[in-house]
This record gives sequence, structure tokens and C-alpha cells, in this order.
Amino acid sequence: MKAQRITNPQAIKRLYSVKEASVYLGRSVWAVREMLWAGKMPHLKDGRRILVDLRDMDAWIDKSKVVTEF
Repeated sequence: MKAQRITNPQAIKRLYSVKEASVYLGRSVWAVREMLWAGKMPHLKDGRRILVDLRDMDAWIDKSKVVTEF
């Protein structure tokens, strides 16, 4: 019997690598690394891998918004 891949279009990936997070945030990989090292956004370490939670990225975006009134 051949193994079948389970695909669920409803499933949303929650943890992103630094490279994937940089694409999501529209920043360079090094800019994201510097943000993480500076403590601007929480992250997970699994051995040498650094992972960023989608919810933390969205929270950082919401927190960093600036409203200018004229």
C-alpha cells in the first residue's frame, strides 16, 4: 500500500522559519534576525533552528502601526 499525503486546505501553518518570516513581513532575512536578537518579537529555538509564531508576527505588525493625523 502506498503512503498518502494528508492535505487539508483549511490548515494554516503557525510556525515559520526566519526565511519564511522575512517573506511574510516583507523584510530581509537579516532584518528579521536583528529584530529577534533585539527582543522586538518573541521566537522559539529548537536546537539551532529559530521559529517565529504567526500570531507573534501579526501582533508585532499591529503594535508597530503608526497613525498620523493632519
